[in-house]
Amino acid sequence: MKSFSGMIGRSPQMCELFDLIERVADEGDSTVLIQGESGTGKELIARAIHDRSPRKTGNFVPVNCAAIPDELLESELFGYVKGAFTGAAQSKMGRVQYADGGTLFLDEIGDMKPTLQAKLLRVLQEREVEQVGGVKATKVNVRVIAATHQNLEKLVEEGRFREDLYYRLAVIPLDAPPLRDRPEDIPLLIDRFMLIFCRRKADQPPRFEEISLRSLMAYPWPGNVRELENLIQRLVILHRGKTIGLSALPLKYRCESLAETAPVLPAEGVKEASAPVSTGELEPPAANWGEDGLDFNLLISDFEDQLIRHALRRSGGNKKEAARLLNLKRTTLIEKIKKKQLEG
Repeated sequence: MKSFSGMIGRSPQMCELFDLIERVADEGDSTVLIQGESGTGKELIARAIHDRSPRKTGNFVPVNCAAIPDELLESELFGYVKGAFTGAAQSKMGRVQYADGGTLFLDEIGDMKPTLQAKLLRVLQEREVEQVGGVKATKVNVRVIAATHQNLEKLVEEGRFREDLYYRLAVIPLDAPPLRDRPEDIPLLIDRFMLIFCRRKADQPPRFEEISLRSLMAYPWPGNVRELENLIQRLVILHRGKTIGLSALPLKYRCESLAETAPVLPAEGVKEASAPVSTGELEPPAANWGEDGLDFNLLISDFEDQLIRHALRRSGGNKKEAARLLNLKRTTLIEKIKKKQLEG
C-alpha cells in the first residue's frame, strides 16, 4: 500500500500527483489551483502541500467559500474593526491574517461573489489585507491554495469569475483524479477504511469475494472516495466478520456481467483469487525462422492485436473495462485501437 500524507494510491495518476505535490511544496510561495470532482480529496492535497512546504510551521487555514453565507464570508476572510457594523463590539482578525506565514486554503472558490474576488485579488497582488471598516492595510505573507469542482475557465467566459483572479490562482494547476479513473486503488482504499472502521470493534472485518471487489472496481463512483468510504462504513456495520458476496452489496453497486472477467490483485482483507485468468483462444503467432531471422516487432504487434481483440470481446466492447483487463490507461488503449484500426 502506498500512503502519502493521508492519501492512498498506487495508480499512475496518483504516483504522478504525489510527485507534483513534492515539487509544488518545495517552492513554497506560488498559488495553486486544485481542480477535481467532489469527494476526490482536494483538501488532503492542499494539506499535503502545506505539510511538506517551508510553511509547515505556520497555520493551515481552510475556508469553504460555499458553506459560509456571502454576507459573512467577507468578515470571516478579512476580519473587521470595532464598530464596522451593528454587532461589531470589538475588532476581529480575519482568516487571511491568521494564515500569515502559513497557507490559506480556499475551497469551492468558484462560489465566491465578484466583490470578494476583487478583494482577494488585492491580497494576491499587493500581499496586504484591509479589514472591513478599516482604513489601513496590513501586510501578510500567505500562500493561497484554491480548489473547485467547477470549470473556472467556463465561469470566466460566462462573466461569473474574474479573469485576472483566475490567472493569479492558476499559477500551478493540479488535477485531483476521479476514483473511476484509478480502479486499481480501490482495494487499497477498502483495506484502509476497514482498518479505520474496525479499530474500535472486537469483531473481525468483513472479507470481500473476488466478484464483489471486481464489481466495486467497475462502478463509476460519482461520489468518488467519499462515497466509497461511506459504503465501507455501512458494510462493516452490517457484515462484521462475514464474507461479502455480490448480493450483499447495495443494488447499484452490483455488476453481474463481471462474473467471468479477470481477477484483480487483492488488498489485505480481500479473498484471493484461486487461479489466474486463462487467455482461452489466444495463441502466440507462429515464429517463422528464416535465414535472416524473424521480424520480432511484427510478431509482437500481431500478438498485441490478439490481446486487444480478446479484451474487447470479454468486455462486450466496453473500452474502459477492456483497458482495465489489460492494465492499460483507457486513452492508451483507444490510441492503439485507432492506430491498429481494430474497430469493428
